Amino acid sequence: MKAIVIHAPHDLRVDEIAPAAAPAEGEVRVAISHGGICGSDLHYYHHGGFGAVRIREPMALGHEVSGIVAALGAGVTGLAPGDKVAVNPSRPCGVCDYCRRGQANQCLDMRFNGSAMRVPHEQGLFRAEVTLPARQAIRLSPGADLALTAMSEPLAVCLHAVRRAGGLVGKRVLVSGCGPIGCLTVAAARFAGAEEIIATDITASALAIARRIGADRAIDLAVDPAALTPLEAEKGQIDVVFECSGAPPALLAGLRVLRAGGTLVTVGLGPEVAVPVTQIVTRELNVIGSFRFDPEFATAARLIDAGRIDVGPMLTGVLPADEARAAFDLASDKGKAMKVQIAFAT
Repeated sequence: MKAIVIHAPHDLRVDEIAPAAAPAEGEVRVAISHGGICGSDLHYYHHGGFGAVRIREPMALGHEVSGIVAALGAGVTGLAPGDKVAVNPSRPCGVCDYCRRGQANQCLDMRFNGSAMRVPHEQGLFRAEVTLPARQAIRLSPGADLALTAMSEPLAVCLHAVRRAGGLVGKRVLVSGCGPIGCLTVAAARFAGAEEIIATDITASALAIARRIGADRAIDLAVDPAALTPLEAEKGQIDVVFECSGAPPALLAGLRVLRAGGTLVTVGLGPEVAVPVTQIVTRELNVIGSFRFDPEFATAARLIDAGRIDVGPMLTGVLPADEARAAFDLASDKGKAMKVQIAFAT
């Protein structure tokens, strides 16, 4: 069967690999329909990894997928062949201290599809079929749009970030960085009741999508680098900032516009930055990290399936698996692409 495999930087191949195994007890085999290309996939494609993580053996990419149940193992209930599903790529161990504390996203023995952190690597989901624990397959409605529900994983990241921020009803929110995670954070914040959402970026096309998905105001900092200065007045004008770019200047700007007692949620990963502790202390700012997700995945899948959060504006295009390299090249062009997907025959 087909799989999209990274062998080295820019050495992306559509390989023929062994068929997915027959599902054992408690497992399900899923025929993959759509898979979205994520920023981490692009890091593997261009650089062979990120930080200290490097590819040391061929690895199938992909962790944002949807599909159709092809077969069930013994004991599986709640699913049937032909069901549409969103596939959760996260497999916490369930027994470590963090899992027992309800912090499964911090699992000490986490397995995450499409990750080179372990050797052997955790193979990704850009494969024609995958066999995995049934709990990872979230059943969708018969009419679910499998292209849209393939965005359940990134939306889950954003729902977790919004949850970390606390209540947003009536709040003035700023989302810094309008890539896929930033735009989906805009949508999640709107769903959570934010009264006003301001989006910032340095790319006009990204800001246009942020507006379509729920931002009230879009600020192009490439055109007007000082546009946030008025929001710093009177100890800040923003209740909650979601920093999604990972850029140190954006994080520092986010701290400056927060009201006294406001909250900065760091979502994007980037280089280390010196934190202005004096500002944090004297204005009693809350700085909160947000990493991955856990129960939010099923919620994200159902919200997209029901049309309660419209992720349609995010989808740039869908290319067939045989054109995987072209899909990755398109996804790499931030001026043209927001979310590019690969389609497998189902």
